[in-house]
Amino acid sequence: MFKIKRLYTFILQSFLPLFMMTFFICLFIVLMQFLWRYIDDLVGKGLEMSVIGELFFYAALTMVPMALPLAVLLASLMTFGNLGERFELMAMKASGISLIRVMRPLIVLMIFIAIGAFFFQNNVLPVAQAKMYTLLWSMKQKSPELEIPESVFYSQIPGYDIFVKSKNRETGALYDMMIYDVSVGNDLDRVRIILADSGRMSISDDKTHLFLRLYDGEQFENLNGQGTKRNNVPYRRESFSIKEILIPFDNNFNRMDESGMRNQYVGKNITELRHTIDSVNHRIDSVGYTFGNDLINQPYFNVYPRHADHDKQEKQIKRVKTVKADAEMSEALAPDDDVNLGDNVAYSPKDNSIKNDLIPAQPIATDLLLDTLFASYDMSTTKSIATQAIHKAKRLKQDFEFRGYMMQDDYKTIRRHGIELMKKFTLSFACIIFFFIGAPLGAIIRKGGLGTPLVISVILFIIYYIIDNTGYKLARDGKWEVWEGMWLSSAVLLPLGVFLTYKAINDSSVLNADAYLNFFRRLFGITEVRHVEMKELTMDEVTLERSTILLDQLDVECRAYLTQNKDKQNYIQFFTQGYDRNKLSLLADRLDKSIEYFSNSRDKLVINKLGDYPILKNLWFYNISPNPKIAITAAVLFPIGLPIWLIGRKLRNDLHEELTKIINLNQQIKQLINKDQQ
Repeated sequence: MFKIKRLYTFILQSFLPLFMMTFFICLFIVLMQFLWRYIDDLVGKGLEMSVIGELFFYAALTMVPMALPLAVLLASLMTFGNLGERFELMAMKASGISLIRVMRPLIVLMIFIAIGAFFFQNNVLPVAQAKMYTLLWSMKQKSPELEIPESVFYSQIPGYDIFVKSKNRETGALYDMMIYDVSVGNDLDRVRIILADSGRMSISDDKTHLFLRLYDGEQFENLNGQGTKRNNVPYRRESFSIKEILIPFDNNFNRMDESGMRNQYVGKNITELRHTIDSVNHRIDSVGYTFGNDLINQPYFNVYPRHADHDKQEKQIKRVKTVKADAEMSEALAPDDDVNLGDNVAYSPKDNSIKNDLIPAQPIATDLLLDTLFASYDMSTTKSIATQAIHKAKRLKQDFEFRGYMMQDDYKTIRRHGIELMKKFTLSFACIIFFFIGAPLGAIIRKGGLGTPLVISVILFIIYYIIDNTGYKLARDGKWEVWEGMWLSSAVLLPLGVFLTYKAINDSSVLNADAYLNFFRRLFGITEVRHVEMKELTMDEVTLERSTILLDQLDVECRAYLTQNKDKQNYIQFFTQGYDRNKLSLLADRLDKSIEYFSNSRDKLVINKLGDYPILKNLWFYNISPNPKIAITAAVLFPIGLPIWLIGRKLRNDLHEELTKIINLNQQIKQLINKDQQ
């Protein structure tokens, strides 16, 4: 009988509640972002709560691809952070259980989540997106609730602008009303103006008309309705005590048909997306082939180019021979007379050529160069030919540019469908990547709760979102291939997941700040302070004879190193004459051993003086490369080598000062020991 191990059950029980909690929290946050984005289209429309609830339900489904990876990252980070903070993860490792084995049940769970995310993207999300956008568009088209403000022109009623100076909110009465009727046009000569002392406004029972009852007012109207221009324009002024106006105003919520949105890329599954991409590609190939043939075989002045289809030339030759034979049989023309072929084109039997009013004697499929023919004509003919050629070239250019613009829409459709197709797979892969980032990172930082994990998760997700959005825009605009843009974020974060997993398995201190600070201290030679404390019990007493020998040897080596290595070097010498780092390492070891010996002294002044000795560091700047060719190459790269030279020169000068300081401290230590031994 299959039975899950207690360890796996414990890991799953630790992860699943956190995952459900973080998922709904992330979903709520992104849903609030959706609300603030579309709040202007929802407020003031008088929508029922059921309609708003339906919109938020579909919006929540469409926000799952954004909330799910963040929830996986945060939950895995919190789970392993809690295990590390409570030393449970350490206990597991101490008992011989590796981190991969601890992560094994969650890896299996992530595989199932990734599979579920794929089917959700393919089957559920297209339907939810189609319904959400259809519902949202229907809400945008709905007229707002009728709420006439005071002392402001209200223009939400189509064809009318209404001004109300004041109103009684209890009775609904409107006072000092001014109405501009622009339903017949915005032209000032056709606007009807109505002034009323008071009035009331109501909506019909079917919410399709607005009923307006006005009291004690006047109406002004220009009767120049036909737009004729006359000096005397008819004008009408009407006074009324009661006037009723019925205005078409649809205040119902009309749900649009979602079939139109289902045909868009957001409402299609993988099969439909691939079918659309193949269909549009086939259409582009067909149209492109047709456009290319039209451009290649385009005749100029009724003469086809050399590379045109032979069928067209054969038809042209056959037509010439037929007209020529008919003319000779009817004896309408002499054998040497030109034969009219129509369209200002004639055939000349003298030289077997076709000519028109601009290009006489142009042979069929001639091999003569165009520039030679062009130069053989007189000035007026040349100018006329050039003018017509320029106009025709411009027309052809505009024609083919227009055809190219038409094809741009097809390319955009392919990219949109391709992006939606790639999204079906990137969500699943992103969940797995975020798990292999969050779980090792939680094991490394060993911090649970919502504090540190939340901060790290938000930072990583922001980086992911920026990279993903950048890749999406590059793919949408056609600057990158679709697969390159959509998989950019995964390609960037995958190495991070592999790196963190490797470091967590090997218990590396990847987030230890002291390790990085020490690295940069060693790299740039930042001064470190030597700490020497007096020992309570010493096994090796400090003697004057041995102290003198150690200090003299240290003096000799320091002076020899200073003599062999110059402190001030020019740019070329810096790269070609590096310091001997091996001798420097030996000198540093001798210094450390000497200080270790002198730390056995019982004199407090000696112990305090030992703390003044510098720590000799073997830096890369002391010798750029032992290979002369590499050093010369680095020197030749002047703009790059200049900051290296400036930093290295300062560090080498500091080394000379440290060695000089060691020589001076040796003399002081010798005097203190000599005084103590007397």
